Amino acid sequence: MADMEIRKVQRSGGSSFIVSLPKKWVDATRIGKNDPVGLIIQPDGTLLITPNTTGVQLQKRKEFTVDMATDSTLLLRELIGAYIAGYTEIKVKSKARLPADLIEQVRHFTAMSIGQEVVEETEEEILVKDLLNPSEMPLDNTIRRMGVIVTKMTEDAVTSLRGKDTGLAHNVIDRDGDVDRLHWLIARQVNLIFSDVNLSRKMEIPVATASGYVQIAKVIERIADHATKIARNATYLADVPIDDEYLGDIERAGGDALAIFQSALAAFFSSDIERANDTIGQRTALERRCREISSRALSFDAASAIHLVYISDSLRRIGDYSTDICEHVINHIVGADDERKGAKR
Repeated sequence: MADMEIRKVQRSGGSSFIVSLPKKWVDATRIGKNDPVGLIIQPDGTLLITPNTTGVQLQKRKEFTVDMATDSTLLLRELIGAYIAGYTEIKVKSKARLPADLIEQVRHFTAMSIGQEVVEETEEEILVKDLLNPSEMPLDNTIRRMGVIVTKMTEDAVTSLRGKDTGLAHNVIDRDGDVDRLHWLIARQVNLIFSDVNLSRKMEIPVATASGYVQIAKVIERIADHATKIARNATYLADVPIDDEYLGDIERAGGDALAIFQSALAAFFSSDIERANDTIGQRTALERRCREISSRALSFDAASAIHLVYISDSLRRIGDYSTDICEHVINHIVGADDERKGAKR
């Protein structure tokens, strides 16, 4: 963290106050005499100064130099990292012809991410550009979409167990990628907000609030992972006879887990601290039901019992992660109240 510079405010004329700007910042931003700067008053009383007065999204380019020895899996991870970091242009270049496996990874990356397209391509380089306007993708809408996908994934995963439908189970597993894409988009947009206060203003999301969306998106992504685990374990039980009563208990546990999840999201979107607290209390009944399911799994053969216990554990974890959302809501609201009180003082 940079050291704070203390500067005295001086008075100029009858109603104006002046404070000098740090030379390092002026040099880094190439601010010159008579150049305009933007001043943005934050809710907590701080003042942000930005050289970007046009409101146009800042452009950032990242370049990766590759060759025949480059690990294609590492390149894919680096491309995803650059995307999440908020780079608007990503170039992959080579002194010789680009290896075919690296070209394939670049195309795989554009298919996995949202808004990324190949705009230029030669034998030696590929340029990927972000064609998405961040302000047109509200964070709330993305979180809601993630919630809808995860809810349906969980329902279908449990349904695939009763119906012994391995095709539906594999479809659930495939949908996990959709949740990952939206999670990356949230992380990217929050990083853009951190680096561009104008975008924060356009999207009407304070920088301090934006970080919370990354936490919520991560929790939902983990819930999607557990829906995927339920589906995967269901495929191993496709040939195992399971009585209706036991399946009913699993379905009720799934319903309880999703009820907690949906209530947690509702508390998040409405900033309802009482609902968040009440929702945390619902976890106890789910945990009790899941313990009973795991206990009864011991009546099956060892291999089947393991998969049933895994399903039970995933349903319990969905409830646990959902209450993490509630705890974030409570912490955020209490923290925001303290910030407002501090600003008033």
